[in-house]
Amino acid sequence: MSLSMYRLSIPAFVRGFGVLSAYLDKADAHAQASGLDPEILVQARLSPDMLPLAGQIQRASDTSKNAVVRLTGIEAPSFPDTETTFTELRQRIRNTLDFFSSVEPDQFEGSAAREITLKFGKMQATLTGEEYLLTFALPNFYFHLATAHGILRHQGVPVGKLDYLGPFG
Repeated sequence: MSLSMYRLSIPAFVRGFGVLSAYLDKADAHAQASGLDPEILVQARLSPDMLPLAGQIQRASDTSKNAVVRLTGIEAPSFPDTETTFTELRQRIRNTLDFFSSVEPDQFEGSAAREITLKFGKMQATLTGEEYLLTFALPNFYFHLATAHGILRHQGVPVGKLDYLGPFG
């Protein structure tokens, strides 16, 4: 059985947001146990020129939603990047997951061969849908997931490799 574009994207994104949700739970528990203001974790970053935790979750949301839009041609909801609390970040994740649950596998029909042109500043690339998903969208999504992991780990939140991998099954 071959893998469909739907199966290569939506389940991977859903799983990643499950990991991010678990990260927020651990971060919240860590903040409460250590008397740390949760906003410090929400705004923490690995480097001054990198986005904070909130930005990583927002970009994971945008990257995954935009991938679905580019592959299917359907419209995605727009979420302003205004989250400043764990509660708001959890809601952003729920909203993103609600969008994914509205997408049907048949909406990805023909998306592997669909031509997708990316334009970011001076960078421009035209890829097939399959190339786009496998060489841009998924790596970009996992970059933000891994960076969120690194931010929390750097702030002393007890997350490890098994947290990043998430539940199996």
